[in-house]
Amino acid sequence: MLERISRREEADLFLAWMAISLSFAIIKIAPNGILGPIKSVDPLVALMYFGISLLTVGVGFILHEMAHKFVAIRYGYWAEFRKDNSMLLVAIALASLVGFVFAAPGATVIYSNSGSGLTRKENGIISASGPVVNLLLCLPFGVLAFLGSPGLGGLVSQIGIFGVQINAMIAAFNLLPISILDGRKVMAWSIPVFGVLILVSFGVLVGSFYLF
Repeated sequence: MLERISRREEADLFLAWMAISLSFAIIKIAPNGILGPIKSVDPLVALMYFGISLLTVGVGFILHEMAHKFVAIRYGYWAEFRKDNSMLLVAIALASLVGFVFAAPGATVIYSNSGSGLTRKENGIISASGPVVNLLLCLPFGVLAFLGSPGLGGLVSQIGIFGVQINAMIAAFNLLPISILDGRKVMAWSIPVFGVLILVSFGVLVGSFYLF
């Protein structure tokens, strides 16, 4: 299946991964952005946050988009991720200025080889696959959060905590039933499925901040 990923798609995924990883690292380093109180930051700590963000955001973002892609391919469609340069800049700018990440780095574009459009069910299942993958990723990251070795200075636990929060955030954000986000297409297909997914996503997201 990996041969289905073109050079252009690899480049788009890489640039989007770098941009949103940087955005999430910034809000860990400066939660209020440069417009809020500015504290001195240890370069090693900043580098550590960026590394954690690369791992957690990278896994969550790439597997989210690949879920859309390969489920669409399973239905017989052509699918490829395309980055949105303006939204990548917005994500970095908002993170830097106010400590908020609006992570809409692009989208997986889907076309029919036969000329027929996606059915409502196909569109809903393809759209739901991304957030479902993020929710499933919360499980192994949750194990790391609880079982992280103190001998590593809590680094493993930090990776687990950030991984749960990031993946829950990606799932919850994408399930909002607005604009071109996944939630709108899932809700158009099945309101019960949409209701369960969005409740679980926001439940995990809110719970992750209380538990950790």
